Amino acid sequence: MDLRVQELEAAINFWRDLRPARGNEFALSPEVNALATVYALMIFRGQLVVNIATLDPEIRRLLGPIPNSPLLSPTNSF
Repeated sequence: MDLRVQELEAAINFWRDLRPARGNEFALSPEVNALATVYALMIFRGQLVVNIATLDPEIRRLLGPIPNSPLLSPTNSF
């Protein structure tokens, strides 16, 4: 199953709303930071999709509560 860059952007925004940047340095929450790393690598590699099965379990866990997430599909095979 693939994760499109737009879905990843939606996940980042979901977590940014739930756990906004804090402090004088506006540090990202651990959740946003983890997803942003995947996003950065996709952009660097020129990928528009990534196979969800290749992502760390922690990243997959962060994608789970996102509305309309591909991980919520009853057909996923993890």
